[in-house]
Amino acid sequence: MRKLLLSNDDGVHAPGLKALYEALSVHARLRVVAPDRDKSGASNSLTLSRPLSLAALDNGFYSVDGTPADCVYLGVNGVWDEKPDLVISGINHGGNLGDDVLYSGTVAAAMEGRNLGMAAIAVSLVGSRHFDTAGRVAASLVGAADTLSLPPRSLLNVNVPDLPWEEIRGFRVTRMGYRGPAQRPLEVKDPRGRTRYWIAPAGESADEGSDTDFAAIEAGYVSITPLQTDLTRHAAIGDVRGWLDALSGQA
Repeated sequence: MRKLLLSNDDGVHAPGLKALYEALSVHARLRVVAPDRDKSGASNSLTLSRPLSLAALDNGFYSVDGTPADCVYLGVNGVWDEKPDLVISGINHGGNLGDDVLYSGTVAAAMEGRNLGMAAIAVSLVGSRHFDTAGRVAASLVGAADTLSLPPRSLLNVNVPDLPWEEIRGFRVTRMGYRGPAQRPLEVKDPRGRTRYWIAPAGESADEGSDTDFAAIEAGYVSITPLQTDLTRHAAIGDVRGWLDALSGQA
């Protein structure tokens, strides 16, 4: 029977993680290792300044006082002798569309699995109501995972519309869109009168392409975007090389 490692960034008590576990428990042997609190926006950070605590909970889940990447690192790389076949991260409370993947702890957990040699999928619900729909999407993808072949150091980023299962129009393979500039931070005063700042919501979609993850969600489709960890802007290499050659000629 397939062995899966589940994690997230919303924390070990999040409803999305519970929904993911319930949806996949009949399809595979599951181990859950997740942060002890909300770590949204933690991206790919690892905790290097102190040791980590791994605690078993009454429901069989494991809690870690660290980041999503810490959780997957511990779950895959040495705490247990048996390694998973697949890492599933989610179900995130809210979408991870376009530029969100650079900040997302949900995507980072899947990416850490991929960095450690595992196939990996990140699942996010673009809303907060229909976690059961996202669970069914995850189960359908896991059921077909054996036939999926991805290039090395890649993973799937899955976003699910916040709709009942019957209203999902299908699945689309998409590319990352991009957002406009983020809003200004929200300035507040603490009880001592000192100024503090809340990070404001991300900008709205600024990419009108019909093949983007944003467009798929807007149309009621599940968005599946293959991601890679190579951030090199390959198309710009020639331009940068020419610029440096010109600088060298002026020296």
